[in-house]
Amino acid sequence: MSRAAERLRLLFNHLDRPPAPITAAETSAQSFAYSHPHRLRYTLDTSLLTPEQRLSYEENGFILIKNLVSEEDIDKFRKEFEQICRREVKVPGLVVMRDVSIAKSEFVPDQKAVSKLQDFQEDPELFRYCTLPQILKYVECFTGPNIMAMHTMLINKPPDAGKKTSRHPMHQDLHYFPFRPADKIVCSWTAMERVNRQNGCLVVLPGTHTGTLQEHDYPEWEGGVNKMYHGVRGYDPQHPRVHLEMEKGDTVFFHPLLIHGSGMNQTQGFRKAISCHYASADCYYIDVEGTTQENIENEVKDIAARKYGMGNEVTFKDTWAFRGRLVQGERTSL
Repeated sequence: MSRAAERLRLLFNHLDRPPAPITAAETSAQSFAYSHPHRLRYTLDTSLLTPEQRLSYEENGFILIKNLVSEEDIDKFRKEFEQICRREVKVPGLVVMRDVSIAKSEFVPDQKAVSKLQDFQEDPELFRYCTLPQILKYVECFTGPNIMAMHTMLINKPPDAGKKTSRHPMHQDLHYFPFRPADKIVCSWTAMERVNRQNGCLVVLPGTHTGTLQEHDYPEWEGGVNKMYHGVRGYDPQHPRVHLEMEKGDTVFFHPLLIHGSGMNQTQGFRKAISCHYASADCYYIDVEGTTQENIENEVKDIAARKYGMGNEVTFKDTWAFRGRLVQGERTSL
């Protein structure tokens, strides 16, 4: 039996024991009995994750699964992305974003002008990523059987133009989400090509998912920051980091409180990845007024009002309820 499996077995054996009373030891020190939950907090036992993987996620807040999405599927997603960029396909509700360094340049109907597609839930081909059985079987380990796809993105990180704008500041995804509980939310992020430190791979701070949601705002970067790219204020820059270098088809699953970001793309190519944030359909919406999330709420409402010509009748909750799609089980709450 592996070391991690043995640790998990001992943990469960310990949890099954009745609590011992406080006793006085011969040294006059006291030993205390603590009340533990009878299951791991961040993962569910669906018989898919190994004991090592469950412990790794519990401790670090992410797991990387190699070669999960086929090359054939990724090539189809890439083809659809290119067609959207050439305006051969029009998708209702799709948000097409460009890097701030090229935002004011002359528009070219090509993928080089696009840094991200967001909210592609109305595109059948790209949304197929969110419904892939091999993805959902892992998602169920974190959310349970009733699964909503809440937020979709295809990232096309451009070569940095010299102003470091291709960076994504360190952040927690929960900052953007007005629904809870956080432990029933997970992101799947799949590399569409080789991703390394040179082209701006994901950077994570292991273990930060056990903390709380921190205050976010735009970092004060000289070269500028892309719209909606808020960053954590006050995180420990000395915290150990992991650079997630991945091959095409590799997929990382991570907790919404995990602090993460990505570096500059220092190559001449575009670094592509596709992702979806999932939540248990049993999750519920919260009011973020008066919280650290109020700034993102106001920004999202302003964008929705300009884009759709609506006033204050559009709420932060509405913008998320509109995007959410059931992908497995029953839509029980969200």
